[in-house]
Amino acid sequence: MKAKIIHLATHGLLNDFQGLGLPGAISLAPTKTDKGFLSASEILDLKLSAELVVLSACNTGRGRVTSDGVIGLSRSLVAAGVPSVVVSLWKVPDDSTADLMIEFYRQLQQTPDKAVALRQAMLTTLKQYPNPVEWAALTLIGEAE
Repeated sequence: MKAKIIHLATHGLLNDFQGLGLPGAISLAPTKTDKGFLSASEILDLKLSAELVVLSACNTGRGRVTSDGVIGLSRSLVAAGVPSVVVSLWKVPDDSTADLMIEFYRQLQQTPDKAVALRQAMLTTLKQYPNPVEWAALTLIGEAE
């Protein structure tokens, strides 16, 4: 089975855990032998066929800024084969982000354009949460359709 959408609502970390110059990690469940972090460098080694990955966690769109752009989780996901990634640019609040994500997926059922769906979700969420800090952190990187 191949997932069209991968959604991870967890913690995003900005550190370069492996010292490879590639910052960013997603916090997952740890085990006895694994700390539970999926690093940006580990994502590079994956072959992903999902059409969309959503990282509705804090700071998942941030990374090391270079002349070639931002190096981090989003770049790793695109390099691993994902054409569209939704990430956050700052620490996101739980309640408003949950409402925004629910509305985003509702909008995706109406339109195949991910950018339009995210914009409409933001406009809807704005009505309940007027402060942009509550709804404006998420951005689409990559292909809209």
